[in-house]
Amino acid sequence: MYRFLLTRQWVILTLIGLVLIPTMIELGFWQLHRHEHRVAQNAEISKALDAEPVPAEQLTSPGHSIEDSERYRRVSAHGTYDTKDEVVVRRRTNSDEEIGFHVLTPFVLDNGKVLLVNRGWIPANGPQTEFPKAPAAPKGKITVTGRLMADETSAQSGIKDVQGLPDRQIMLISSGQQAHSLGKEVLGGYVELTAPEPAGDSPQLIGEPEHGDIGPHMAYAVQWWLFCTGVPIGWVVLVRREVRDRRAAAAEAPAPEAAPASV
Repeated sequence: MYRFLLTRQWVILTLIGLVLIPTMIELGFWQLHRHEHRVAQNAEISKALDAEPVPAEQLTSPGHSIEDSERYRRVSAHGTYDTKDEVVVRRRTNSDEEIGFHVLTPFVLDNGKVLLVNRGWIPANGPQTEFPKAPAAPKGKITVTGRLMADETSAQSGIKDVQGLPDRQIMLISSGQQAHSLGKEVLGGYVELTAPEPAGDSPQLIGEPEHGDIGPHMAYAVQWWLFCTGVPIGWVVLVRREVRDRRAAAAEAPAPEAAPASV
């Protein structure tokens, strides 16, 4: 009755099932690892945001590449804004997905080194070929606090570093490029400003990174494993149905006629 399992159709079906089972198991573990990575990443971000601010030069220096463990750490610095060398970063969105600019202002420390400070978002309030109207930075000596961020790259951000832009407009924030442009020592990375709080006509501060959502990866892992268990169950159901149909067909077939007796 089960000889049909050796037919071409059933051999192919069985082989497909045998391939699907380990594939789905592996996909489930892949989603599980993504879930674990997301949870660990959220914990690291939360830890960095909750830590007390430290002087920026404790974590970065000219030419330094910000490590993952340093990202989002709160840092502070004392000095003055250099608004004459301020630039804007094109095609950035705010929390409402409106397109505008980020205002990047060099902050000159007491020792003459420069910390790049992203003061926040402003709307695109004029022709893209002109420098937008950016709210003025505070004057005089102040202390700023913000989240330490790594230099942006096209590979990391997906943003193409277009050349030939209008004066004082850039696509990516790069401490190396700004050091070359300013001719000064620029600390690696940059800072997303969090304090002092904006007053009046000031750029819109950039919100904290998302670190509470764990994503759907665990649900996807369970889903793949459920699909995996469904493969052998489905195979057994199909086999039993085939056996039932073959038995029913055999029962309905007419009985062969008896051969005439020989004289």
